[in-house]
Amino acid sequence: MRTFVYFARFEPGEDHGIVVSFPDVPEAITQGDDEADAYAQAEEALGLALLTYPARDLPLPRAKTRGGGLVPVAVEAEIAAKLAVIEAVRTSGISKSEFARRIGRDEKEARRILNPRHPTKLTTLSAALRKLGQRLVIATEPIAQDHLRAG
Repeated sequence: MRTFVYFARFEPGEDHGIVVSFPDVPEAITQGDDEADAYAQAEEALGLALLTYPARDLPLPRAKTRGGGLVPVAVEAEIAAKLAVIEAVRTSGISKSEFARRIGRDEKEARRILNPRHPTKLTTLSAALRKLGQRLVIATEPIAQDHLRAG
């Protein structure tokens, strides 16, 4: 199962606040005024950074860094689903025309679904994944505030 959770380093900023960086996604760096703000900013920065990978025709980085003091951060559900569809089409090797045929949409709409900058409804992304032989699985977990203090 592919997840879109990456581990982040939370460190005190030079002047104030908390700086957040991701060892596996160096483009994602942000900061927040406090722990909660830093976490929210980290989710957004991670999602935006990951969306640049398909736009640059690069494979998504694998989340491999773990360790003490690192905090797991997940991208928003819509972004994770968008990335999953783009990755599924890329790894299957099918064309955009074939993707459109499989999902029963015109090619223009299929291109929008595969465009990292174009918002797509979660239901549309979930249906597209099913046509690609995958399913979208959504889970919940508590945000452990202890993790934030450990960094």
